Amino acid sequence: MDGPMRILMVAARCHPFMGGIETHIQEVGPRLAARGYTVDVLTTDPSGEWPAEETVRGMHVRRVPAWPKKSDLYIAPGIFATIHGGSWDLIHFQGYGTFVVPIGLLTLATLRRDLPFILTFHSGGHSSRLRNAVRRTQHAMLRPLISRAERLIGVSDFEADFFSARMGVPRENFIVIPNGAAMPAPSPGVAVDPNLIVSSGRLERYKGHHRVIAAMPDLIRQIPKAKLQIVGAGPYEEALRALVASLGLEKRVTITAIPGFERQKLADLLASAGLFVLFSEYEAHPVAVMEALSLRRPVIVSNTSGLGELAAKGLCRAIPLDANSQDIANAIAEELRAHRRVPDLALPDWEDCAQALSEVYDDVFNSRLISHPSPRGRPQRFPETGTQWR
Repeated sequence: MDGPMRILMVAARCHPFMGGIETHIQEVGPRLAARGYTVDVLTTDPSGEWPAEETVRGMHVRRVPAWPKKSDLYIAPGIFATIHGGSWDLIHFQGYGTFVVPIGLLTLATLRRDLPFILTFHSGGHSSRLRNAVRRTQHAMLRPLISRAERLIGVSDFEADFFSARMGVPRENFIVIPNGAAMPAPSPGVAVDPNLIVSSGRLERYKGHHRVIAAMPDLIRQIPKAKLQIVGAGPYEEALRALVASLGLEKRVTITAIPGFERQKLADLLASAGLFVLFSEYEAHPVAVMEALSLRRPVIVSNTSGLGELAAKGLCRAIPLDANSQDIANAIAEELRAHRRVPDLALPDWEDCAQALSEVYDDVFNSRLISHPSPRGRPQRFPETGTQWR
């Protein structure tokens, strides 16, 4: 190979935002760069507040405008133009649930059929009934576009099985590469608060934060000192705060956001929790749960999607997705009273994830080199664009 392999990761969002895909890129990208790859990230900035280009931990990040500003559709024509004008050895699409990846896939299907690509689904739930209702149509429309993928990656067996069946793609076309589970060690002096429950994740209705809030009155009757901290940001924050106020829980429930770059602060909070909960309606392989498990915190989740898979492996406890407030309170109280000691689990970490991706990249590139030998020109990454992307 003439120089390092050039990888482009394409995602709707990345650093400094929080979320599973954002954390994935921030963890594996620098590790891949340290292994000798040239890692570029193409993402969006609906706000126009972040640098159009910057280097983040060895990754070259470009942000293009996206519309609308207050929605998660991420309609970004700049994705099309940038992929069309750039030069890479492999494109890695991260996530599929916005307009970003379909725009990129259309670019490859129409103008850049020479570029190999892989796709990691990173699927998640959504609070919009309309968006959930059109999922099947969305999957059917995407199927022809992903049919040319060199590899399809699921972050869990559940996700690979689900998209294999939903899109009619043979299961053997999928590779499972779990997200890592790694957090900084807790700061000296951080101790477990046996009455603290933490629920972490984007503030969307489907994440289920409202369910644990609603269970708090019943829980407090059983565990008088119980308190809840919700960590995240998102459009459902106002509704969550209104629910807290309506139940008179202002002194028992805290809602706060911890920026993605403050990993130590998040690690200290998780390490201090008597219990971590995530009552989400859908998760493929939740980074938040893996982070709590890495700090040896007991976890309760909803028995659904990738959450149920983690419970089936004995990593956490699951309760029915339709559990009512009393059932949730009873389960939390039982766990808090148990003071459960979580063993040092053999969890996948980000080094494992980066190594697995490295093997996929090398395998795809070498296979293409054998079947499509061609001289490589002068290395180029993002096309020269001046200021037009702002």
